[in-house]
Amino acid sequence: MKRHFIIILIVLISLLFGCGKESQIVEEDYNLDVEGGRIFGTLTLPKEGNSFKVVIIHQGSGPTDRDGNSHIGGSNNSLKMIAHELAENNIASIRFDKRGIAASMALIEKEEDLVFEDYINDLTLWVEKAKSDSRFSKIYLLGHSEGALIASVAATKSEIDGFISIAGAGYSAYDTLVRQLSTQPKEITDIAIPIMDKLMAGELVNDVPQMFASLFRQSVQPYLISWFKYDPVQVYGMIDVPVLIIQGDNDIQITIEDANRLAESINKQAEIIPGMNHVLKDAPTDYEENLKTYQIPDLQLHPQLMGTIINFINSN
Repeated sequence: MKRHFIIILIVLISLLFGCGKESQIVEEDYNLDVEGGRIFGTLTLPKEGNSFKVVIIHQGSGPTDRDGNSHIGGSNNSLKMIAHELAENNIASIRFDKRGIAASMALIEKEEDLVFEDYINDLTLWVEKAKSDSRFSKIYLLGHSEGALIASVAATKSEIDGFISIAGAGYSAYDTLVRQLSTQPKEITDIAIPIMDKLMAGELVNDVPQMFASLFRQSVQPYLISWFKYDPVQVYGMIDVPVLIIQGDNDIQITIEDANRLAESINKQAEIIPGMNHVLKDAPTDYEENLKTYQIPDLQLHPQLMGTIINFINSN
């Protein structure tokens, strides 16, 4: 009888206190109508209250969805985790599937129709939507990886209250590719650099060698042309709201040098988080082990990340 009572007591306690952090947040569909269709997103809110600061989150490059996952990079749920932790700290967030990706795939019928400015324009429209929502008192942009450049440009065009850059490149896409190609044999760079120079000049390139088809295929050239012309240092220098630059020192894609270059452009210091990798987790230094964290969806964010973000938002 006593054992039976204890089991009932445990069940009651579980019902009362067993609901984890999920119970403190509310999520709802939050979509943006644009020319040609709709961008599908998620609004994450604290369960209690009716007035919040809101963070609009832009993901990184390629087929990355609103949660930070892709069929190439794997499922890590980094952006979903950011959204949930923000809500648990009384801050709302909007994250979305960018055009051509996941639920918003129908907005791009042909790859050659997409240019970098499409993402910038979409993000400025998200800001306008948030401004029209009476639940939001202040608006912040948060960009991860390529999304940091997209959000930085949008920050120069939109009325916002702050910008958070996480793992953003400190060099243009053109310069970044040049740096990466510099480690390759000369016969490789002798072919690639002239192609890039033409794209930088706004020219389409015909007859791309097969070995470079995945990088410079004709259908992606309009995007590359539009992307190459943005220098993040110049863009960051034009932002007139508070900026937070965050970089992990265990990032195998973006370096501390990138973060410091961005920070110098705005006379600030970057927040360097020891052990954090590109998907914002506390990761092993071994390259292969680091990559494995890209595909662990329940591995939590680096413990220093959210405190840094939340302190910035609460201070601005």
